[in-house]
Amino acid sequence: MEGVIDSIFREILTSIGGIDQCVTEFFRVTDYQIIPDKVFLRECPELLNQSKTKYGVPVFVQLLGGHPELMAESALRAANLGACGIDVNFGCPAKTVNRNDGGATLLKFPDRMTKILKSIRHVVPRNIPVTAKIRLGFDTPEACIRNAEAVAAAGITTLTVHCRTKTDMYKPPAFWEWIPKIKERTQLNIIANGDIWSSDDLKRCYEITGCDEFMIGRGAIANPFIFQQIRNPDFSVTWENIGPLLPIFFDSSAKLKSDFFAQARTKQWLSMISKKNEAGRELFEKIKAVQNPSEFRMSLCQAPPVRPADRRCLAPI
Repeated sequence: MEGVIDSIFREILTSIGGIDQCVTEFFRVTDYQIIPDKVFLRECPELLNQSKTKYGVPVFVQLLGGHPELMAESALRAANLGACGIDVNFGCPAKTVNRNDGGATLLKFPDRMTKILKSIRHVVPRNIPVTAKIRLGFDTPEACIRNAEAVAAAGITTLTVHCRTKTDMYKPPAFWEWIPKIKERTQLNIIANGDIWSSDDLKRCYEITGCDEFMIGRGAIANPFIFQQIRNPDFSVTWENIGPLLPIFFDSSAKLKSDFFAQARTKQWLSMISKKNEAGRELFEKIKAVQNPSEFRMSLCQAPPVRPADRRCLAPI
């Protein structure tokens, strides 16, 4: 999720627990050059820690692009830097990405998908997994069968399926019922993705798909404790859990770039939280128009109904 799940967010999520694996935001491989080492290390600092977060969770490097040779060279470079896995994004629905021969536009050309994945699998050492992510299709869900078969033809064994088409964007519902049809036609290990906002959603997804692995994106942004809830149904999420994470996130983002960047990123996160949390919605309405980063940061520390012990100005991770 470009511009959302950066290394700071991955650090916070994995500090909470319940996550088995993370994937970076995508690295866009253009027709001009492979991804430089410094870009990989800047956007995926976990490469300096055996491709794991501070809390020991593996992080795969995700690539996006339509040029097989440059994708392969970038994948090899990431592997040489220590990536524990390479994921290839054929699911991004953004118009800018699709206009530049990346993401979901490749779903219209399954032969090209196979060629890209074969090129990557050929150069990346066999001990490093190569996985892929697709949507059901560009504009028709029936395309998911041929696209999954294209992935399998490249020798890939694990595929994440976001159960919408590109034209569906993020409009509910996700059509989980297509995953069993993919399983009938391939031997792929399928990771289910799309519209998992709660442990109850995950249970329904499991019942429909039969999957035992799930990828959660927007659901984890709205509720960073969703993985704990899935692991422990008795775990109760309150604002006292979520509220103290916001100043940590702000301070870490400010340390990385600037106070104004931190303010924008924290507003973005709080906006997502507000969709599922009443206290978060009240806080977002209160501070969404604040323009001064210092005032904004102070509001995060003082926001009710967090317990007094949680009002401290926490240090960056």
